[in-house]
Amino acid sequence: MNILVFGLGALGHVFAAFLQRAGHRVIGIGRPKVAEIVRQQGIAVTGIWGEFQIKLTGIYESVGEIEADNFDLILLTVKSYDTQTAVEVLKPIVGKKTILVCAQNGYGNYETAAQIIGEEHVVLARVIFGAELLASGQVKVTVCADDMKIGSPKGVIPKARLEEIARCLTDAGIRTQVTERIISYLWDKILYNCALNPLGAILEVPYGVLGDTPALRAIMNEIVREIFTIAKAHQVPLFWNTPEDYLNHFYTRLLPPTRNHHPSMLQDIRRGKRTEIDALNGAIVSLGKKAGIATPVNETITKLIKAKEQLCRQEKNWF
Repeated sequence: MNILVFGLGALGHVFAAFLQRAGHRVIGIGRPKVAEIVRQQGIAVTGIWGEFQIKLTGIYESVGEIEADNFDLILLTVKSYDTQTAVEVLKPIVGKKTILVCAQNGYGNYETAAQIIGEEHVVLARVIFGAELLASGQVKVTVCADDMKIGSPKGVIPKARLEEIARCLTDAGIRTQVTERIISYLWDKILYNCALNPLGAILEVPYGVLGDTPALRAIMNEIVREIFTIAKAHQVPLFWNTPEDYLNHFYTRLLPPTRNHHPSMLQDIRRGKRTEIDALNGAIVSLGKKAGIATPVNETITKLIKAKEQLCRQEKNWF
């Protein structure tokens, strides 16, 4: 396949390297400093999926540098707050048969992309493997909780085309399954991330501390209950019938394997970067307002993260 990976963060490094190794023609687009290093050194992969180093077919800093091309697949791996700008930039190179895969965190990425280039060109993915960018051109695959899931939320992309994409990724070493319940899978991850990621970032503690502290469990419980209320109001098909069903699964199955994990949101804050809070708890607040439903706990969490972002940026400027 002729593949473009737009966004060379940790996930972008992994997708690009594995697909190139599998024999596909892979073009990567990243920020200037990252692009220059990857262009010269290639990508070195370590971690649970093995070790190898490979150079991509091409590395660019912008879409404008790419000669007219007919991409079969575009993997979008930018942060959620960059989705609209990224898809608008990509629109001129989306051909009749091009599929863009939203391989990102949070709510709203698929909706934004579909509005710009059309639902017939956009696949939604639930990515649940983790990777750490050790340095530009160096990535470590750290954890994989389940196969990657892909799907067409409105069922407008033929299943045969989805299966082709899944085989492409699976054969490259990134196990992927097609599902008709991609929205449910995405919201399952949203529930998990909203409960743990921001609270762990605010308090600067690993996930296990959140689960072990009664007062913090109570906050996470309320975050989850508010999300269930919003999901019901917007007719989102969750896997779980009640918040209590999900919370039982959350505390017994999901949290224990990741109890030593530190939130990625905290890493972003410490680096002075913007977080994806608006696509997580902030998205729940926005959906609540549309339905006329208050979400006070998610709203408070969102405000605290934004305050912490601002304070950390100010602190960096002070020193």
